[in-house]
Formats: sequence, C-alpha cells, structure tokens
Amino acid sequence: MAIPSRIVAIDGDMATVEAFGKQRRVSLILMAEPVHLGDYLLIQAGSFAYERVDPDRALETLAILDGIVDDAG
Repeated sequence: MAIPSRIVAIDGDMATVEAFGKQRRVSLILMAEPVHLGDYLLIQAGSFAYERVDPDRALETLAILDGIVDDAG
C-alpha cells in the first residue's frame, strides 16, 4: 500500500518526504514531471517516488488511514 507523503525538502534528484510525522529521503528519478515543495507523492519499495497525488485526494487518504490506525489501537 502506498501512503501519500508530502515533500518537505528537495535536493537535486532527492527529496525529503513526510507522512504521519515521519520523514525519509526518496529518489525523484522516476518522476515524469517536476515536483515542488508541498506536493504529495506515492513512494514505491526502494524509496523511489513514482506518482504525484492530488492534494485533496492525498489528505482524504491520509485521514482514512489515520482512522484505521486509531480504530486498531
């Protein structure tokens, strides 16, 4: 399952993304289009970003996932 992650920093072909308060560095080399700070991305195994996600869709997905985690906890 891919979790939308928000770009908080960009350094060349690498970005730092954040989801649920956790940050990680990901490669942007698979992205077909330019990305910007604040964009939401889907990340595949191996830490490669592969798709930009509409912000409203990303926030909706994150809210659903947060609710699932809250219900399980």
